[in-house]
Order: sequence, then C-alpha cells, then structure tokens
Amino acid sequence: MWLKPEEVLLKNALKLWVTQKSSCYFILQRRRGHGEGGGRLTGRLVGALDAVLDSNARVAPFRILLQVPGSQVYSPIACGELLTGSDVYWAIAAGATLEEINQHWDWLEQNLLHTLSVFDNKEDIASFVKGKVKALIAEETSSKLAEQEEEPEKFREALVKFEARFNFPEAEKLVTYYSCCCWKGKVPRQGWLYLSINHLCFYSFFLGKELKLVVPWVDVQKLERTSNVFLTDTIRITTQNKERDFSMFLNLSEVFMIMEQLADVTLRRLLDNEVFDLDPDLQEPSQITKRDLEARAQKEFFRAFFRLPRKEKLHAVVECSLWTPFNRCHTPGRLFASDSYICFASKEDGCCNVVLPLREVVSIEKMEDTSLLPNPIIVSIRSRMAFQFIELKDRDSLVESLLARLKQVHATHPVHYDTSSNEDMTSPVFHSTNMCSDHKFGDLEIVSSQNREESEKEKSPLLNPEALFTLFQQSDSQSPESHVSREQIKITLWNDHFAEYGRTVCMFRTEKIRKLVAMGIPESLRGKLWMLFSDAVTDLASHPGYYGNLVEESMGKCCLVTEEIERDLHRSLPEHPAFQNETGIAALRRVLTAYAYRNPKIGYCQSMNILTSVLLLYAKEEEAFWLLVAVCERMLPDYFNHRVIGAQVDQSVFEELIKEHLPELAEHMTDLTALASVSLSWFLTLFLSIMPLESAVNVVDCFFYDGIKAIFQLGLAVLEANAEDLCNSKDDGQALMILSRFLDHIKNEESPGPSVGSYHAVFSDDQEPHPVTDIADLIRDSYEKFGDQSVEQIEHLRRKHRIRVLQGHEDTTKQNVLRVVIPEVSIVPEDLEELYDLFKREHMMSCYWEQPSPVLQRHDPSRPYAEQYRIDPQQFTSLFKLVSPWTCGVHTEILAQRTFRLLDDNMDHLIEFKAFAGCLDTMYNGEMNEKIKLLYRLHIPPALTENDQDSQSPLKNPLLSTSRPLVFGKSNGDTTDYQKQLKQMIKDLAKEKDKTEKELPKMSQREFIQFCKTLYSMFHEDPEENNLYQAIATVTTLLLQIGEVSQRSSSGSCSQDAGEDLRAAALCPEQDSVFVDNGTVPQDGQEFPEAGREGDWTVSLEHILASLLTEQSLVNFFEKPLEIKSKLENAKINQYSLKNSEISHQPHAELKLSNL
Repeated sequence: MWLKPEEVLLKNALKLWVTQKSSCYFILQRRRGHGEGGGRLTGRLVGALDAVLDSNARVAPFRILLQVPGSQVYSPIACGELLTGSDVYWAIAAGATLEEINQHWDWLEQNLLHTLSVFDNKEDIASFVKGKVKALIAEETSSKLAEQEEEPEKFREALVKFEARFNFPEAEKLVTYYSCCCWKGKVPRQGWLYLSINHLCFYSFFLGKELKLVVPWVDVQKLERTSNVFLTDTIRITTQNKERDFSMFLNLSEVFMIMEQLADVTLRRLLDNEVFDLDPDLQEPSQITKRDLEARAQKEFFRAFFRLPRKEKLHAVVECSLWTPFNRCHTPGRLFASDSYICFASKEDGCCNVVLPLREVVSIEKMEDTSLLPNPIIVSIRSRMAFQFIELKDRDSLVESLLARLKQVHATHPVHYDTSSNEDMTSPVFHSTNMCSDHKFGDLEIVSSQNREESEKEKSPLLNPEALFTLFQQSDSQSPESHVSREQIKITLWNDHFAEYGRTVCMFRTEKIRKLVAMGIPESLRGKLWMLFSDAVTDLASHPGYYGNLVEESMGKCCLVTEEIERDLHRSLPEHPAFQNETGIAALRRVLTAYAYRNPKIGYCQSMNILTSVLLLYAKEEEAFWLLVAVCERMLPDYFNHRVIGAQVDQSVFEELIKEHLPELAEHMTDLTALASVSLSWFLTLFLSIMPLESAVNVVDCFFYDGIKAIFQLGLAVLEANAEDLCNSKDDGQALMILSRFLDHIKNEESPGPSVGSYHAVFSDDQEPHPVTDIADLIRDSYEKFGDQSVEQIEHLRRKHRIRVLQGHEDTTKQNVLRVVIPEVSIVPEDLEELYDLFKREHMMSCYWEQPSPVLQRHDPSRPYAEQYRIDPQQFTSLFKLVSPWTCGVHTEILAQRTFRLLDDNMDHLIEFKAFAGCLDTMYNGEMNEKIKLLYRLHIPPALTENDQDSQSPLKNPLLSTSRPLVFGKSNGDTTDYQKQLKQMIKDLAKEKDKTEKELPKMSQREFIQFCKTLYSMFHEDPEENNLYQAIATVTTLLLQIGEVSQRSSSGSCSQDAGEDLRAAALCPEQDSVFVDNGTVPQDGQEFPEAGREGDWTVSLEHILASLLTEQSLVNFFEKPLEIKSKLENAKINQYSLKNSEISHQPHAELKLSNL
C-alpha cells in the first residue's frame, strides 16, 4: 500500500527494524518480530508495543524508505518509522506481507530507479518520488471507497491490514475500525476492532501471541452495553456459545450505535426480508459507509418520533429556536427537514413539537438578521399561521433547499384554495381539514367545497359519507343529560385549545394537549383528531380518488385473503349495532379488501378487522382507510405480517420494561412469557379486544397522539394495579384470570353511549362483584408513573430485542427442521445440529459475497421450515468437499455434482437440509449394501448425464494402472470352475432379489467405467491402498465376466467379436487387463462397444454388490466405522477459507458483488 509521503524524525529505529534490501535510493525493511531472524524476545516486545500503542505509530511489518544520497533527508515510502540519530525519512509505502512489499519494490526498480539518476538536485529527486507516489495513491483511491471516509489515508491503512489479517473476499466491505480491548476472562487483549458489512472482527498481537476473532452479524444473539467488575462500561457481544466483552473505546456511544445499526441492517436484510425494505442508500451492502449508518440512525429516530412514512428521506437536522406564542418565548430545539415535511422537536421532551407538511406551507422567507433575532426565517401555512425559527446555522443554503422541495411538492400536487368564505370557528369540523380535503389536485380550475363533495358522491355512491357512530347512535338510559354535559365541556376545552395552539395538523403539540387526550377525546371530534395526530389527513389530501379506485378494482375478486376477510367480518364488534347490519359490514369489507389490494405484502391479518371496525365508528370510510394505512405502515411497523415480528419485538421490550419498573413482579413471575399469551393482544388490537369498547377508545386516543409509548405505559399500569394479586397467584392460569377480570371491569364513566362489553371477555359471569376501575384514572396513572420513556429509548430497545426475536425464529426453524430429520438418520443430534449450522452458513456466505444465482432465492421466512434454507449446486459442492467421507481428489467435485443431481428430485436446482443430511448419513452410517446402492445410483441417470464433464472427456489417467492388474494369475484348470461359479451366482441373485423394492435400471458399460473410476479414486491414500487396488481389480474382472454372461443370455445376437475380446482379456493368465484412455484394452487397442452396442452389456446392482462381497478388504473398507465429528470440526475452521478460495478463482467479473 502506497502511503502519502510524510517527513518524520526517526530515532533508535535500528532496534525496531531490520534492513532486507537496499539500493542507492530505496531501503526495504522488516519489523523485528515478523518473519525469521527477529529474535524471540525482541520480536515479542516489539509485537506487544505495536499492539498496545493506540496511535498511528502502529505500523505494518514491512516498509520502504526513500533515501537521497548525501542528504540528511530520507523518505520511508512503504511504511516509515524510527531510524537513527536525527536523520529524517519520507514514508511512502507499507506492506502487511513480504509478497505485497516486494511488489512495490519491483515497481520502484522497474519504473523509478533508472529515472532518478538523471536528476542533479537531491531535492528534485525527493519531490519527483513524492509526486509519483501521490499520483499512485490518487489512482488507487479512485477505485476504492476510502475517499468516502472522514480520513481516507488512515482508512486505507486499516483496510490493507483488515484484508491481510482476515483474508476475506473483496466484496466484504470494511465499514469502520476502532482501537479497543477484548476481554478474555479477566485478561484484556489490546487490539483493533474491524466492523464490516457482514462480520465483526478483532485482531490482537500481544507478546508473540496472535488473536483473531470473526463473528458474523447473523450469529449475534444479543448486543448490549454492560459493565463488569473492572470497567464501568463495555459492549458485550453474545453468540450461541460465547460472550465477548469489548471496552476502552474513545467514544463508546458512537461504536455501539454503529454496531447496533450494522447488526440491525444485516439481520433484517438476511433474516427478515419478508417485509423489510432497506433505505436506498443501503440497498447495495458493498457501498455502505459509516456515514450512511449514522444517517440511518438519525432517519429512524426522525420517522419514529414524528411517525412519518418510511419513504420519507431526511435531508437536514439543524439546531434552532421556535417562537411559541402560547408562552411568548423562543423554545430551543431541532429543526428536521425531509422530502415533504418540516418538523420541530424541543430539547425538553414533550414541551413543544410541530409537524408542517410542505403541502400546507405557503411560503418560506428569510427575515432581517438582528441581535434579538439572529438568522430568522418565517414559514407561513395555509391556515393563516406563521412559524418563526431563529438561530439557524447556514440559513441561506437551508432556505434554498427548502424552497426547492416546496416547489417540487406543489408541482407534483398543486394546491387550490377553497372558494367558500363561511368559516365557523366554533364548529367541531376543522377549518384546515376542510381545506385539505377540498382541494383537487391535477386540475387547474378552482373547485368549491360543495361541488367537490357532490362530484365525489357521484363517483363513489357506495362509500359511507359519515362515521358509523352518527348513523347508529346509542343512548344511555342512565342520566343521559349528565353525559351530554360532560361531552360539551370537553368540546369547549378543545375549542379553547384550538384557538390558542392551532386546529390543523400544524398545531403546537404540547403537554397540555396530551392531558386533554388522556381525559378522552369527545366523540364528535375523535375521528378528525385521529386524522390529524396520525397525519393521515395529509395522505387523504394527497391521494384524491385513490380509495374509490381501489374499491372498484378490488371488489368482486375472490382469493384466499378475501375468504379470510369474509370469515372475520361478523366477528368484528358484534355487540355494536353498526355491525349488526349490512351497512357496517359492507364498509368494513370494502376497507379491508382495499387495503389488502393496496399492500399485498401485508394483505389481511387477524386483529385488523377489530381495529378497522373502531376506525369506521368514528371516521368516514375513506378516512378510516387512511387511518388503517397509518397504523399498519407507520405507527405499528412489521405488526401485521406473516410472523408479526413487530408485535413480538414490542412484547420483548415490554418484558424488559416490566423487569425495570416492576422488579418484584418480575421476580415472582420468573417466566414472563406466560404474560405474552394475554398481552400480545394488547399490542395487536390496542386493548380493543380485551377491554369494553367505550374504555378502549380512550386508549386508542392516546395511541394516536403518543404512538406505541401509550400502549407500553398502559400495560405497565395494568400490571402495577394488579401486582399484589399477581404475586399471590399460584400459577399462570390464575394470573391470567386476574388480568382478564380486571380488564373486563374497566369502565368509562364519561362515555355518552351505553356500555359495550369486551367481545373477548373471558370471565363475564363473575361469582362475586369485581371492583370497577375508571379508564381515565388508569391512563392518568400510566402517564404519571411510566410516562418517562422517550421515543429514542424505545427505538433503542426495539433494535436490541429485534435481534433476540429474529434469532428466536431462527432457533425455532432449526429445531423444527432437526425434529423432522433426527428420526430419519443415525447421526447424533449434536453433530446434526453442527451440520445444520454449516449448511446455513454456506447459504449465508453466498449471500455475503456472491451474486445470487437465478434459482437461489433469498431467505424467505414465510416458507415452510424445511424450505427456508436451501443450497444450489455450487454451495452443495463446497459443503460436500468439507464434510463428505468420500473424498476422491480432483474427482470429488464431479462426484458432488452427481450427488446433487441425484438429490434434486424436483429439478429446481435447490436441495433442502433433510436431503443433504440423509445422503451424508448413508455415507457415514449406512450398511455396506446401502453405500453401494448410493454409489450405484450416482453412476446411472439422472445423477450421471450424457453431458457429464467427466464421462464425456477421455480419462486423463488409466482407470487402473498396469502395476495393479485387474486379473491376477490363476492356476491351470481354474478357468472352467470360475465360469461355472459366475453362472451359479447369477442364478442365486435372481432368486434372492427383493421383488418389493423398485428395481434400479442396469448399468451400462460407460456408466460402469465411471463407477470403477470413482472406487479407484476413493481408495487413494487409504492405508490399505494396495490391497484395495488388488481387490477392485479382481472384482472388476468378475463384473466384466458377469456383463458378458448377461449379454449372451439376454440377446444372442450381440457382437461376438467384442464379447470374445473382453472375455479373453479378462481370463488370459499370461496378460493383465487394464482400462486405459478412451476405454481401450491395451493388448490390441480394441475399443469397448460404442453407444448402440454398449447398451447390451449391463450389470445390475445385485451383481456389483455380490462381487464386492467376495473381497474382504472391500467389505472392510465400506463397513469400517466413520467419525463425522472430526470432519465437522475441520469444516468449521476451513469453511471460510474454502469459500474465499472459490471466489478468488472465479472470473474477475464475478469476484465483486458490484464495483460501482
């Protein structure tokens, strides 16, 4: 690696370096302790020094120095360090290996050495060499990603060391690196931590001992910050078998964030690609940089905090202050600018948040800069409000980019203002919301609100124009006046709040509005506020006519999803009158079917029907659809899919919160998974399925304002209210009964409608009255006691527990596959588990570094367990070489290809673990007849094909060499007896043949030649090699005779010349019969019968088996016990190096995933 020439003062370097080569201008040196002659003690001390030094002084083991004769100035051009006295050198190159540094040395000799002699001035020589080296660095850097890093030079050095130390393919992109300690027990090992796209690697060289750790991200089961007795803060990596602690980072928080992002991205990309879509910047793993991961972490926080669409790209985050008129001051915080939004979040959590969709923005203007208002801008919106931001750094470029995106948004969706002038500010219907929905996009004319509504009614006459609760109002016989007055009081409070804080999606969101939400939103305002809090109102306004078109396209189509929807329609809030007639049922059918049509990845999942039913009660049908979109795609990501990963992750987070906030309860209920059976529905249905409806809608109010945080804290409040009873419960069943009874008796005293019990209430026939809990009190307690969790903390916990949940699914897949395979094989379960890990790792390594083959699909967790991991022919060949006992030298790859074709029953060029394990089990543990049968099948179609590369090409070596004869000398008179023996053997085999087993086709002579070659290759380097060759020669002679007898007995018209020649060659006692190139007999050069005539010469499996049984050495070979454990241990060590070797031998175009 060429280094940027740097003038350094070198002292006492002769104690650290040894000169290997020198010329009049250059010196090649080796670091003591590397290679030979370094001195054992000196080498260890230098190695320890290199490992402990946490600076750029840590160097590669080889370097080249530039020396200018007669000058005090030298240049170390490979890797410069200390030399003698006060001499100064120039560092221009470094080498991790002798081969690498020699390449640089050769280049210097061939390209520079002769040129330098023409210079008279010594300074010119130094300048020329430095300029040439800088040019080489620029050329080298242009082909790599080093320039994308903050410090390209240092990154290039680290990249060279990473590649030399771990020998990964080029496709394994290094993301970043850190100096740290890895703890081995109580002993720290100082070294370097390398984080790449697929692996975490650590390297240390201390006192002559080298330590290398390689941990694939897909093997990480837990990633956490922890502390031990020695250090207060460490990063712990937990895999299936080990825990590793890393500490002494300069910035541990940064390292942990990068690790978190890498683990999350890699695990979701490889293990959870069912619904996971990577950000565009992370689509190509080989292009990921540290800055990309830092940006992703910021984007995730931004989208989670403001609950915006995943496609929303964050462009800028700026520190600033916002004028807040309700408290008449500037509130410090951060401004977030994305594709379609300007958002603000105060530094003090919950103090003030603002969401400004760009489609609501009218103008963005810079104000005059003053001492009181530094760098101000004004953002004006359509509802006659303006937002003043001050203290903006780089204001001009920010405003320029905001105006460009504003222009783009308005060009895509032109905004047309409402022509009606009537504005009822006291109406519960929001003025700004009307404006949002009254603007038609794509048309140039201005359309009035009334005309718009009429045109929409004509276009979609089937859609419900009002929320269902207005059509099916229920009255409460008990003091209806008091409930109505309470509703009016709430409406008055909300209208007062709107007047001060705004009534649109752009309102100031403060602690005051949170308290109003916790009290319960008035029913007349509930649907509209849900639309504003979730920002579904923006989606609705941006997609006019979208829902109506979906309904028209999706209705009437029948598929599995629509059948599931029909099955659940009448189970959705059956107690409510709105869903006891066709009006509500039809609306529910349309919304669910339209959403399944919009998002086939999710389609329809149970619990969506309950949620959609409640949305339809309080929102118009089209609004309910967009609310469902917001919940499924933004607010509860990954909840509604095949494996409900998102819900399981939040369940796991909830368990950790229980341990943190309710330690006594967690200690009593040691296995918190028992709670999962009841609490999972809390998350999936937002308490709607287990709480009376009039109470549960208050929970939904909080959810739309605060997101999943509201569900976490309410769940904790429920457990805390029942903690004493739960701790006294005798078993899990009693604990679940306590929770169910409590939730069923949560009432809403302020609800204007009658009580509607929970549809899923289990214990409605209580033997004794249960105390009633008011939902308002429960929600207030949840905010007061458990409302301190921030969005950032929750997102961190989600990332942490997503690893655990995904690995839990992987373990489930593994156990289910092993449970099916174990009864069918004789391999012990422990070895079978290791074999499965190798099988999965082979699949993963191809995902890491190779372009996926056309037939090899990504890991699909929605497939049956046995089909989730499958391997293609290339991967199978690699595994076969590692674990198969039938090693045949260069012939092994051909045998592996035939084995794959045999196992690929459905011809899809993929095989599952079950087939692979069954084949290996036969090789290791099968009886001799089973092994011979497998070998036999490997040499007949479909395993052996006409295009088989080995059978089509001439044999490179004689099948059996002349030094090991096929026919050994026989005494006179034996020939006649031998022929009788062959005839008798054929008769006996015909009698003993098992008629119940499907007969295998007979083997032709061409196939028999390949069978013999495989046996010959298998015996190579065996301790009994000579005896086995003698035995196989005898057996082959015997089988040739059997084939001749079968040929004559089956068809008397076969070629007599060929038969006589074969028999004479086999029985002649004076000569040896051998197979040579092209299947010829060397005595007279006669070829074996060609394709048409060769078909008459056949032997069967029974013939071969009986012949092999005549030789004890062959019987011993196939019946000797084979140990798979040692093979597995060796495979674990060599699997990576073998894959790297295979990739390095592929054509250069296939070496990289993508060199863009």
